[in-house]
Amino acid sequence: MERYADWMGLALDEAKRALKTGDVPIGAVVIGPDGEILGTGRNEREAELDPTAHAEMLAIREAAQKLASWRLEDCTLVVTLEPCTMCAGAVVLSRIPRVVFGAWDEKAGAAGSVFDVLRERRLNHWVEVYAGVREDECAALLKEFFAGHR
Repeated sequence: MERYADWMGLALDEAKRALKTGDVPIGAVVIGPDGEILGTGRNEREAELDPTAHAEMLAIREAAQKLASWRLEDCTLVVTLEPCTMCAGAVVLSRIPRVVFGAWDEKAGAAGSVFDVLRERRLNHWVEVYAGVREDECAALLKEFFAGHR
């Protein structure tokens, strides 16, 4: 679990970079089986005018390019906020076996709060979920952002 906390620090760094473009501060990293960073991402919906430019999607795309494979077997996705249904679907489709996230998303989360796409038994791939890693830091970053936008 200590390595998950360290990896979450990398995701938090990505999340903070999203603030520069006015995007919601969510960050993600894909870690390979040997601990190598294969992909990073931060929300870029505002910057790219792309509704699919979520941190997880960008990190997954980069990792797939680096591995030259859409199968991200034995990788770990680390993200500051519980993935939404789109991102959870991408995790399942890319065969990522493990997701580590910080803050819960009680409005749109798909890793146990609103939906549980990652552990849906009717799908062809199931994911181990480790929730609440550095949760307070991840949640505080989001609360601060939204407090300034309301």
